[in-house]
Amino acid sequence: MKQINVLFFASLRDLTSERMIELSISDSMKIAGLKETLIKRYPQIAPMMDTLIISMNHEFAFDEMEIMDHAEIALFPPVSGG
Repeated sequence: MKQINVLFFASLRDLTSERMIELSISDSMKIAGLKETLIKRYPQIAPMMDTLIISMNHEFAFDEMEIMDHAEIALFPPVSGG
């Protein structure tokens, strides 16, 4: 098992009532699997999941990337501006 920290920003923080959680994940989990895990735990964020910006250890992360042990995963909702 790997240990990771997941950080929630902006509206995700409001929807989950969490700033950061610690998770134990399988050794082979990828970002896509983490997204599924988070939807099960916080179904209210499901509509945003396809448009989130995700970083792993301060680098962009994509669905097919394997999560490293002790990774810091940050989730950012899409940003709009004008």
